[in-house]
Amino acid sequence: MSTPLTITEIMRFSDRLYRETEIISITADEGVHRSTYGAVFKRANQVAHVLDHLGVEPGNRVATLAWNDHRHLELYYGVSCSGAVLHTINPRLFPEQLAYIMNHANDQIVFFDPMFLPLVEGLADKLSSVNSYVVLTSKGKMPESSSLTLLCYEDLIAQNTSSYPWPVLEETTASALCYTSGTTGNPKGVLFDHRSTVLHAYGCCMANVLGLSHNDVVMPVVPMFHANAWGTPYSCPVAGSKIVLPGPKMADGETLHALIENEGVTIALGVPTVWQALLAYLKETGKTIDTLNRTLVGGSACPISIMEEFEKQHGVYTYHGWGMTEMSPLGTVNRLIPGMEKLEESDRNEVRAKQGRTPFGVDMKIVDADGKDLPHDGVTFGDLKVRGWWVADSYFGEDDNRETHDEAGWFSTGDVATIDQQGFLNITDRTKDVIKSGGEWISSIELENLAVAHPHVAEAAVIGINDKKWGERPHLVVVSPEGVTPDEDSILGSFKGKVADWWIPDSMSLVDSIPHTATGKISKATLRKQFTSTFE
Repeated sequence: MSTPLTITEIMRFSDRLYRETEIISITADEGVHRSTYGAVFKRANQVAHVLDHLGVEPGNRVATLAWNDHRHLELYYGVSCSGAVLHTINPRLFPEQLAYIMNHANDQIVFFDPMFLPLVEGLADKLSSVNSYVVLTSKGKMPESSSLTLLCYEDLIAQNTSSYPWPVLEETTASALCYTSGTTGNPKGVLFDHRSTVLHAYGCCMANVLGLSHNDVVMPVVPMFHANAWGTPYSCPVAGSKIVLPGPKMADGETLHALIENEGVTIALGVPTVWQALLAYLKETGKTIDTLNRTLVGGSACPISIMEEFEKQHGVYTYHGWGMTEMSPLGTVNRLIPGMEKLEESDRNEVRAKQGRTPFGVDMKIVDADGKDLPHDGVTFGDLKVRGWWVADSYFGEDDNRETHDEAGWFSTGDVATIDQQGFLNITDRTKDVIKSGGEWISSIELENLAVAHPHVAEAAVIGINDKKWGERPHLVVVSPEGVTPDEDSILGSFKGKVADWWIPDSMSLVDSIPHTATGKISKATLRKQFTSTFE
């Protein structure tokens, strides 16, 4: 039967089978909030009524500026299942970028957490299409604004019934919109549809990917405004997993520990900096995370030192993952294949440091500068291209995709990578960040992973510095742990024997902090600007 693949069916399925499964949220106005799938979906019905009353029509974009909690999840289903498009916005972007993407998306309504009121007030006079501002809180916690007419989310919900005649949607109906961070030029919008979202949820649940089930308690420590929290708002209801949402406390080690222990979290997902904060708290306090058995780390390369500390100190296995907003975002997950458990630890770690293999539904290859396919031998570097069921075929509002997609539909990721004979992807750099020394490529990511294994290094970045003889040479930028005086010779010497001698950075700078982009990745562009004059 060719029934449509829609998010509405995820909601109906989970409401039938997992109605009592818990959803735990940290909220700014309620503290720890306890709910269930049944309650969230009931309120999603009320959200749909609210949208009708506010004049939202099918296809209209509805914006959110919100952290991970039950209200945001209600919007995920109430907006998309009504036929409108949920536009999740990253509040960490620059105000100019925020105004651009909200106007480009032609957003009709903005739902936002109270803490973002100053941000919204500063943007309002620059927004051409927004006609309603809804604060995600209760009447007693409503903030005051001298410039905007604010609507209260809980008041609007309470005025509507908990049943709604959900429309029958085509599976190609647009469901959500998320913009890339726009490190060069204006941000670009990625428009997801119901079909791609459902297939992506299936892919996430597969045993060789996240392996989710109704026995799991899942804590996404990745924002719901960033690539749909890696798909967990959809995959968890499909699997029937309990969800723990940390709200604005994602970088707080103490809160993460309390949630893991109190709620029995079994799997958590996040970027390396999140886990550094948690591990630092555990080391400082001597506390444990007994229920957690696995983590998925993405967003940037995960140092082996984090993997080893999780496993050896806490019995938690770490899986490397990779993806992009344009891929919904699942691209690869690193699960060792049979026989690899017998490898020597150093050889096994070499495999684990890679980004992993694609799930069914995604294909990838590497090509040279002329677009010719390169061998998957684990040695040859090339530009990474992907295609698949949940990979975007163009950007929102752009008719011409020839700059990003080839004639066969392959999407250029902007990454430089190798792929080995067994299909393991190893990303060595972003195309714009690759270091070319004497005509040869040097992987900044591999050097960064080696650097953070040194006890004097808390965080590291490697950038290319202009060199008259070689074109570029690698320069290491280091943040040291508090109270540690780093030994430059020791740090640079630690690369010896682990990479080719000509890969080893010629120089090092110690800094108090390394700049990051709005999505938490190291900003190599900022570092290059910072250090260019130093070496001219």
